[in-house]
Amino acid sequence: MLDLKKEDIDGILIRYNVSLEKEMTPDEAAEELYPKDELIYPIAKAIYEGEEDDVIDGLKAAIDAGKNPIALINDALMVGMGVVSQLYDEGIIFLPNVMMSADAMLDGIEYCKDQTDEVPEPKGTVVCHVAEGDVHDIGKNIVAALLRANGFDVVDLGRDCPVDEVIEAVEKEKPILVTGTALMTTTMYAFKEVNDKLLEKGIKVPFACGGGAVNQDFVSQYELGVYGEEAADAPKIAEFILASGDGIEKLREEFHKH
Repeated sequence: MLDLKKEDIDGILIRYNVSLEKEMTPDEAAEELYPKDELIYPIAKAIYEGEEDDVIDGLKAAIDAGKNPIALINDALMVGMGVVSQLYDEGIIFLPNVMMSADAMLDGIEYCKDQTDEVPEPKGTVVCHVAEGDVHDIGKNIVAALLRANGFDVVDLGRDCPVDEVIEAVEKEKPILVTGTALMTTTMYAFKEVNDKLLEKGIKVPFACGGGAVNQDFVSQYELGVYGEEAADAPKIAEFILASGDGIEKLREEFHKH
């Protein structure tokens, strides 16, 4: 048997054009995804780094160079958040990174709005709430932040939200999606009430539910229910609704584990 040292093997692999895979750092992975435009690049990078001041500086430079402030929301801020979302989906970065980026992006959106009288067109409205009787709102806050960061208008009903308030908000706002979170098993049954009252009124809006107390089997029991295993699923579900226009069953096929 040949007694090859590691450097010999490396040399053979390189000689035969076999690349040695190197593990990339999160920053290196992000660098490969940034847009090449010299005005957009620093904005996208600042979003990834969660640096609000750098985001504003980048936006100011782009606007001074003639970029439309509202167009920058989609062309720069959303692009930067897209880098963050992709790295999160691939397990390269984690939820705290995503939240920092979302906050930086929201600051950027407000800055862009302040620079013009033009009103950006929202993708759609989502009603978010924590189940009646449940005061744990961290999950809901993350859901709302990620939805806003992805260009959706959010009607945040807060924690311990009575079922009837959810129904009233849906009737008034006509959202593309309702989200509910619950941390306690004693409160998640409010979701069934929300589902039934919406159906009584003939409203068949997708109802995405998640949280520590909730699982897919429970959510699948009611007609409007779509299970979101984690907060980052909320904008994906909303985007799927916009892209496909399909009903609850298609959402379940896409997001439920079978």
